[in-house]
Amino acid sequence: MKLVWLRNDLRLADNPALRHACAGDGPVAALFIISPTQWRQHKMAPIRQRFMLAQVDVLGCELAALGIPLHLLRVETFAEAPAALADLCHEQGVTQLYANQAIEIDEQRRDHAVSAALAEQAVSCHWLNGCCVLPPGKVLTGSGEMFKVFTPFSRAWLKALDEEGFVIHRAPTPRGEPLPWQPLAERAWVDEALGELTADPRWPVGEAEALRRLNIFLEQAVLDYGETRDFPAIAGTSVLSPYLAAGIISPRQCVAALQQRLGYRPQSKAQPGFVWLNELIWREFYRHLLVLIPTLSMNRPFKPETAALPWSWDPDAFAAWCEGRTGYPIVDAAMRCLNATGWMHNRLRMIVASFLTKDLHIHWRLGEDYFMSRLIDGDLAANNGGWQWAAGTGADAAPYFRVFNPTTQGQRFDPQGEFIRTWVTELADIPAAYVHQPHDWLRLKGRQDYPAPMVDHAVARVRAIEMFRSLEK
Repeated sequence: MKLVWLRNDLRLADNPALRHACAGDGPVAALFIISPTQWRQHKMAPIRQRFMLAQVDVLGCELAALGIPLHLLRVETFAEAPAALADLCHEQGVTQLYANQAIEIDEQRRDHAVSAALAEQAVSCHWLNGCCVLPPGKVLTGSGEMFKVFTPFSRAWLKALDEEGFVIHRAPTPRGEPLPWQPLAERAWVDEALGELTADPRWPVGEAEALRRLNIFLEQAVLDYGETRDFPAIAGTSVLSPYLAAGIISPRQCVAALQQRLGYRPQSKAQPGFVWLNELIWREFYRHLLVLIPTLSMNRPFKPETAALPWSWDPDAFAAWCEGRTGYPIVDAAMRCLNATGWMHNRLRMIVASFLTKDLHIHWRLGEDYFMSRLIDGDLAANNGGWQWAAGTGADAAPYFRVFNPTTQGQRFDPQGEFIRTWVTELADIPAAYVHQPHDWLRLKGRQDYPAPMVDHAVARVRAIEMFRSLEK
């Protein structure tokens, strides 16, 4: 018996572990492990848990139709996984385990422990690359080190992809008679562990849905992506991040579909489609960094010297940021959108992260954790990379004194205030001319239903720069 352990790769197509397990004859089974306590410790958002389990439900039914049973195990923490897997392998007569490699340090340690436990039962483990187009460690400098800055990594990644190519693995064919599948909602222990399992209707699951979104984006928006991607009121992005984070679609599928749509693989900004491809390369960059620099999984900064930064801590200010009560409309709209939908536009993620770290001077780790606790697409590599980039502690060629002005960011990327008025209901009736600095207009109307700016950005910016300059002394 061969067993496929599914994690953040909840798909049939382009799943290397599943494909290799299904090569040749013999029975194949699949496994998904539910770890409620560990998920809470890792700040996994409830909306992400529900989204993931909804996809497990769909995938379990699809696997059953192929004659492949999907086993579910509940272990509270990763520490319990080796013994639970060893017991399952013994019960099922498993001789080989297949899984796509994890990139986070806790997950890697868990997998090493699983390999050791199964080796005692003569079960061989096969770990494959299912999370990146090019496996971590494949794109290195001439001296064999990981790139510390994105642009040279991007060039080297494109060159390596041209040399190596990549393969899209087909979904497996039926391996036996269809099997029954018991939906998760009918399993009392699953419901008890996680509560309400109903997925958010705004985020339908399934590989077909992910491919539908990808194809619509490629047909309607990819050529204009460079001009529209920063405007949250415009449907200019692919909105595929939840599907990539759960592994419902693979980055290889995205690159292949882009090539098919364009008839070529773009190599520079001068070519249509490159800006979106470059975003996929950013995703690869952060994942490669996480593997090759394990301390990034341990709440440590990419730039070690920035561990000494004198971050402030004001619980009331942090709560105002979390709840969208800062008095800066674009920041408040973004945070309220996140809290209501579990998703935030990438430009807005940069704005609110800059505001927390550079205006409120609150540690990026608190923002990183809050995002993970709310995001449907919560992914440690991308989330950590983005937060450290915004905070000035991460892999970034720009100097530390880059500080986003929340007012001018709003004026530039939501010029008519459409996004702001959607989410900050107190400003729904404000004229566009005042929407980014609404306080004088509100005073004239005798209204006090929207908070005053909690900080003076100009003063806060100077303080942020002084924080970093203090490290040079």
